[in-house]
Amino acid sequence: MKKKSIAGLVAALFAGAALAFDPFVVRDIRVEGIQRTEAGTVFSYLPVKVGETMTDEKAAQAIKALFATGFFKDVRLEIDGAVLVVILEERPAVAAIEFVGLKAFKKEDLLKGLREVGLAESRIFDRALLEKAEKELKRQYLSMGHYAAEITTTVTPLERNRVGINFAIDEGQIAKIRQINIVGAAAFSEKDLLDEFVLRTPGLLTWYTKNDQYSKQKLAGDLEKLRSFYLDRGYLEFTIDSTQVSITPDKRDIYISISITEGEKYKIKSVALAGELLLPEEELLKLVRTRPGEDFSREKITQTTKAISDRLGNEGYAFANVNAVPEIDKAAREVAFTILLDPGRRTYVRQVNVTGNIRTRDEVVRREMRQMEASWYESDKINKSRARVDKLGYFDEVTVETPPVPGTTDQVDVNINVKEKPTGSAMIGAGFSSSEKFILSGSVQQQNLFGSGKTVGVGLNTSKINKVYSFSYTDPYYTIDGVSRGFDVYHRNTDTTSLSIGYYGARSTGAAVRYGLPIGEDDSITVGLGVDATRLRVTTASPQRYRDYVRDFGDSSTTLLANAGWAKDTLDSRIYPTAGTVWKVGGEMSIPPGSQRYYKAAVQHQRYIALGRNLTLAVNGEFGLANGFGGKQLPFFKNFYAGGIGSVRGYESSSLGPVDPTTSERLGGNKRLVANAELLFPMPGMGLDKSVRLGAFLDAGQVWGYGDKISLGTLRYSAGLSLAWSSPLGPLKFSLGHPLNKKPNDKLQRLQFQMGTTF
Repeated sequence: MKKKSIAGLVAALFAGAALAFDPFVVRDIRVEGIQRTEAGTVFSYLPVKVGETMTDEKAAQAIKALFATGFFKDVRLEIDGAVLVVILEERPAVAAIEFVGLKAFKKEDLLKGLREVGLAESRIFDRALLEKAEKELKRQYLSMGHYAAEITTTVTPLERNRVGINFAIDEGQIAKIRQINIVGAAAFSEKDLLDEFVLRTPGLLTWYTKNDQYSKQKLAGDLEKLRSFYLDRGYLEFTIDSTQVSITPDKRDIYISISITEGEKYKIKSVALAGELLLPEEELLKLVRTRPGEDFSREKITQTTKAISDRLGNEGYAFANVNAVPEIDKAAREVAFTILLDPGRRTYVRQVNVTGNIRTRDEVVRREMRQMEASWYESDKINKSRARVDKLGYFDEVTVETPPVPGTTDQVDVNINVKEKPTGSAMIGAGFSSSEKFILSGSVQQQNLFGSGKTVGVGLNTSKINKVYSFSYTDPYYTIDGVSRGFDVYHRNTDTTSLSIGYYGARSTGAAVRYGLPIGEDDSITVGLGVDATRLRVTTASPQRYRDYVRDFGDSSTTLLANAGWAKDTLDSRIYPTAGTVWKVGGEMSIPPGSQRYYKAAVQHQRYIALGRNLTLAVNGEFGLANGFGGKQLPFFKNFYAGGIGSVRGYESSSLGPVDPTTSERLGGNKRLVANAELLFPMPGMGLDKSVRLGAFLDAGQVWGYGDKISLGTLRYSAGLSLAWSSPLGPLKFSLGHPLNKKPNDKLQRLQFQMGTTF
């Protein structure tokens, strides 16, 4: 039987110009040459079905459609009598993708990236995609400083119409910045200017930070820092003339040269206000951060316009425009500023929206809001709202946006965007020893129970030292006015045999109820009432002071306790504070008809001071005082202790203070003083990541016993480094402390840590 053939390419291009065959009625369709593609897929692309008339136009359409699928390398149509024969040559499939010499990237990450662009195992091989992938991989190596990297791609045909792709990579050495030159600097040393840069030559930590590897983005940021450095110091006409980046022929060393013109130094001649002054001029002038005669500073001018804009925002003018217009006197090297105020229309808040909260209820966030809906826009209240939501401790990140309402000129929405974090914490431990057998200890706390903002805690410790079973519950909004209420129940068995403090045993059972009352935006007072029943156990191995107490006052007591406190908290964040203060004053006192007569009080002050964009100074001071009254002594198990994380690092926990002359065990005392200063900064190379924070600290503290006078000369000092990490496993704290004035009987512990687990 005679066959007629239509070449795929010719038919696709010239079907309209020449008739390849006479039209005929298709009695059958046969597909040949396919191995992976289903025949039904081919039939679906054909514009003609069995029983229809086949024409040259439909043949051209069929060939174009089959080529467009990308499955086939060649397409031909043949006519066998009344049978249409579709002959196909499939493109090969990718059997495997391999990398040789890969070190800088993970293979899994590269395969995922290739899959996203269409190059993956079992997919149709496309050489154009392969070339694109090769170029992108080369670009990635360049971005990491591998300027000498070479990539060779090999495509190997395999059986069953498949191919194997192999990337042979010679990564070469990473190019390092060997020198950064600033040409034209006269007013400041090149070293001082380079200290402002992120990019630098190889140093002690650059193996971790990678800042000795060239990055176009980092260089752009450094140039802006250089510009700000000069503009903030009076050099109004400062310019960066050129920047040259060169690499050596072996592609290992990079040299950066920056040419600058400093210009003349300018001073402030005058600062005046103009425009629509809605507030008294005297009040607005107090917000001006610069004064006549001072060196020009772009930073201070920016702070001025922001302060005035924020002040107008507090009056409801959310879209106020405040611009500083300079008038330069080059001859006198002075600049006069006119600050133009255009408050615009007064704005009010249409609605407050909360987004990003999956577990936490809207009401938990909304009740912290100080900016109300349908009221005038006030920037201070919006900032305060953000700070209060952040201090809940339920979120990793809290941001506020105030977009204008479409179609209006005097309305905005307040959008609170939160990123939730685990609010449960668990402390779990287990062990075994010949003396204590199996030990199980742990505590579980959920600060945001079912997203309600309520806190529940359960404690369990089965060690021989401390057997504790406790339960606590707190509702921070027991009333809609913000009055909180909480309950605590506990049972505790204490045996100090394995501790460094004097030996005693105690069994305590108690319960308490407490209330918190807000008395201001940042102030609150707490009051509570509880009952505690304790039975003591001492032996001949106990310090004489403990045995005397049991002899004089008995080994059992039931005490009714009243406690009260005041707190003021203005921190900008609970997780990562950089500014603000905390004051805490509190105490407890036994009241009739309980058998004990004592009081215990403490005061604490913390302050965070921002020293720069990334530096924060944290200072802390604590003082505690306790004593008995009414003919009774302070129970020795209520003593103060110091030493370890939370007081004086570098000394063993609870090891400071009076020592029993016979047993050399620590007794604690009734007076405690602790002071800490710590310079906090982010982990180098981690940018704005707030999960890790380093610190350099100086600690001081001591505990004094009954009858001892407080003497600053007996304080113990330590210095060292600290690390706080909000890890996926929970909060971790490490400290490496060095005692500065240790005494012969002091117990030291240079490396200390605390750890927990979040969920």
